[in-house]
Amino acid sequence: MESTTFKSGLEYLGGSGVVLSPEQRAKLQTSLVILKQEQKFQKVYLWGRISGIKDDYFIAKGVGQDELSDTRALYSKDCMEWGVLPVATPEIKAKAALARGRFTGDPSHDFEHVEVKRIPGEGDEIHEEEETITIKEEERLAAVVAEIDSDVAIVPRGAFVRTPNGQVVENRSFEGLSVADSCKLTSYLHFRGSGELHRRRQLEFAGADKAIDFLDPIAEDIPLGSWGVVYERGSGLVCLRSHLWPGYYFYHVPGTRLYGSFYAGVGQKNLDLAFML
Repeated sequence: MESTTFKSGLEYLGGSGVVLSPEQRAKLQTSLVILKQEQKFQKVYLWGRISGIKDDYFIAKGVGQDELSDTRALYSKDCMEWGVLPVATPEIKAKAALARGRFTGDPSHDFEHVEVKRIPGEGDEIHEEEETITIKEEERLAAVVAEIDSDVAIVPRGAFVRTPNGQVVENRSFEGLSVADSCKLTSYLHFRGSGELHRRRQLEFAGADKAIDFLDPIAEDIPLGSWGVVYERGSGLVCLRSHLWPGYYFYHVPGTRLYGSFYAGVGQKNLDLAFML
């Protein structure tokens, strides 16, 4: 949710269980404006909250000229002071995948993973050696945020366009989805980073527009049934919920430019989803 409209966005997602205290809302309303000015971002989004055992992490995303590639993730524990998350490199993602258990709420906490390596010796002898891999919670947090973005961050079709020079920007002509289209999964696209785009072949379906159909629709997600769609307030509000990452919610008010998302969970993927559907 964009920082300028996150308070109304939280009201739309209230039916999904997304709740912040009045104190947290007041602090975020102030600190996000300061963050945008100090870091010289074009926009700042309130991304979500990852719950830890002792403390929670509030996550924000700062955006520059390009809405897809020019982004930076930040975190805060008190909704006032923000720290920059490290870039989730493939090495960090691989190490973070080894960590088990919930986040503690301490960025300096170290998770340890012990790997047993079998080393051939003379003849049929095999020696076993233990290697301890340390994963810092701050790096794990960056990896989880990046994975959630890659798996479930979505936008309505037509909300963004790709310019001739390859830059992804907000589509000022977007006036919202119709009520009929807002309940279709084909009307929503994955909003992944530029290094992870899987461009659709433009001639696969009628009415394709190269400027806006450069992202994958969530209807193609595997396993089928990864998303739930519900209408609220009659047909005045549509909410999508991810079953792959429980806690990710997206809302859109049909016929308007109002939409946004928020993650409120413990940062753990539902690995049993394929067996639950």
